[in-house]
Amino acid sequence: MHVILLERIAKLGQMGETVKVRDGYARNFLLPQGKALRANDANKKRFESERATLEARNLERKSEAQKVAEALEGKSFIVVRAAGETGQLYGSVAARDIVDVLAAEGFNIARNQVDLNNPIKSIGLHNVTLHLHAEVEIEIALNVARSAEEAERQAKGENLNSVDAIYGVDEDALRPEDFFNPDDEDGDDA
Repeated sequence: MHVILLERIAKLGQMGETVKVRDGYARNFLLPQGKALRANDANKKRFESERATLEARNLERKSEAQKVAEALEGKSFIVVRAAGETGQLYGSVAARDIVDVLAAEGFNIARNQVDLNNPIKSIGLHNVTLHLHAEVEIEIALNVARSAEEAERQAKGENLNSVDAIYGVDEDALRPEDFFNPDDEDGDDA
């Protein structure tokens, strides 16, 4: 099916272009969302008459997205979750959770604007891309930790994905003598 795009769509085309897409994509997504019109003579005339309004609305949305992107620039957000000793989360951090964290900080981001192919399943520092507009994209840092104190340690560059990091054991400082008594000849530690 040929459609006229009413806004820029990534990997498809710019506003005003007539592109060929699969029928299901057009019927189920582009047309109901108001992102495109069927390419026929009546709709081409309609698009040309409304082009200035559509371009102004697109420019307004882009400028709003730019403002949000500037406010988010360089920010890091802490997510506290329960995790095992090896850093594996008992649950996961999904797009819905990221939206909730951003909303708590005063940013109104929709769940479909979070580009997260797979949920986050381990503690650590993770970069997440937000698509605020078709032409505005920003990356934020997500600090997933078991507690606020661990988040601070991770932010300083410490790796907390091992048991030693959690309990403060330095493997290099341990010696065999620390585990048994060499003076005990019969092998009995008592």
